Formats: sequence, C-alpha cells, structure tokens
Amino acid sequence: MKKSFHPFRKKWGQNFLNDNNLLNKIVKTLNPLSHDTFLEIGAGDGALTEKILPHVKKMLAVEIDPLLVKKLTQNKNLKGLSVIDGDILNLNLENLNFKGPIKIIGNIPYNITSSIIFWLIEQLDFWKEAYVMMQKEVAERLVADIGTKAYGRITVVTSAYLKKEICFNIPPEVFFPKPKVYSSLVKFSKISDQIISDDKFIKYNKMVKKAFSGRRKMIRNTLSGYSFDNEVKKKIDFSRRPETLSPKEFADLVKSLK
Repeated sequence: MKKSFHPFRKKWGQNFLNDNNLLNKIVKTLNPLSHDTFLEIGAGDGALTEKILPHVKKMLAVEIDPLLVKKLTQNKNLKGLSVIDGDILNLNLENLNFKGPIKIIGNIPYNITSSIIFWLIEQLDFWKEAYVMMQKEVAERLVADIGTKAYGRITVVTSAYLKKEICFNIPPEVFFPKPKVYSSLVKFSKISDQIISDDKFIKYNKMVKKAFSGRRKMIRNTLSGYSFDNEVKKKIDFSRRPETLSPKEFADLVKSLK
C-alpha cells in the first residue's frame, strides 16, 4: 500500500485506491484498447491513471482538488494525460469534441453517486461504457430485482436508459483512508430501446418518486392525483404496490396520462 501524504478533504469524499492487485483487476475489467479514449472522474493521485494511460489512444482526468491537479500535471509517468481542473457535474462531454464515444471510469465521492448517474444519463450520447465505484448498498439497489427489498426508485428511474451490472465488490481495506462501507464497481451501458421518450422522462421520474413515497401503499392511493386512460387500467392492477411494478409498467402509466 502506497500512502503519499495528502490533506484529505471530507467535502470531496476522498478515498484513494492504492492496492496494486485491485488496480490491475480494475484495468483487466475495463479492457482498455489502443483506439479508446478514456475519461477518469476523480483521478486522485493517479494510481489507476498510470495503469490505463499506456494502453489507450487518449485519456482525460477530471479532478476537483487543486493540489491533486498539480500532482497529476507534474507526474512524469502521466505524460500525454489531459487534466481538467473542475467539477465533473459541470462538464458537458459535447464540448470536448471527440470523434467517437468515450469510456468513463470513476472513483467518486459516494455522497454524489446519484448526481453522477443522472449526469451519465444527461450525457448519454457521448459515452460508450461507464464504470463507477460506489457504495455496495447503492449498487445492489441499482441492479435489484422487482419485488425485492432493494428494488426502489433509483432502480426504476435508471432503468429507463441504462443497463447496470456489478463487476465485483471491493473491501474497505484497499482504500486510503479506509471507508466504513464495502464498495462495488458497477458497469453502465445504454439500453438498446428506451422505454420512455426523452420528453416524458421528467414525468416518469416524478411519478416513480411519488409512487415510492408510499412504498407499502397501493398505487391506487399513491398515484391518486393522476388521471389514466382505461386501457392501462385493464393492463395494470392498481391494487399493486410500487415495488411490484416493472420499469416498463411505470413507462406505460406515464404514456397513458390524460
């Protein structure tokens, strides 16, 4: 474990990955190719960056900590790396002017996991695959099966656009400083056929949120403020609870709004 001194900032949720075996496992999972362009969110001290950069055509690193930006820029092993000083949530991938979709890897502050996922949805046209490290509990909610305790709003809303897969779980011991929770590396890719059109996504998101605000209640009650056409009422039993409805069924409800 390599522990270089750094004044860790709680507001940025900094936990560095420095276990060499795990870093190699991540690179093997990413399978970087010579024609790939990679964007790394939260490059930290560059431990993972150093392992990816030699294998790809181009690599960018977004880092919010000015001290780490300086460290990345001065690292002789990262020659050719483009470093972006700033917040990933303020970055528009379209402005980077790449010819093809990019691949994304991120070891992010866990308190902005949801924001990062919705940023991925907003930037959907400009990336090919995304791998994000997050709290294991959140990862399990993302991939949860219908009707299970973990199945909820984030499962349904993200399923409108994204396929999600847990690559592997990560123990706290491989981070420095050590977090209090287990982590997971989650792979995101785009679904081939969207279940809801872009112009209806906001309504979809709001309806799912409303439905899960009363998780143990029937959707007849939680969605009582909505007016649906008779066709969808024949297809969907409104005495069901939200945790039993698939993302496609929620999409059908939105499409049937009067």
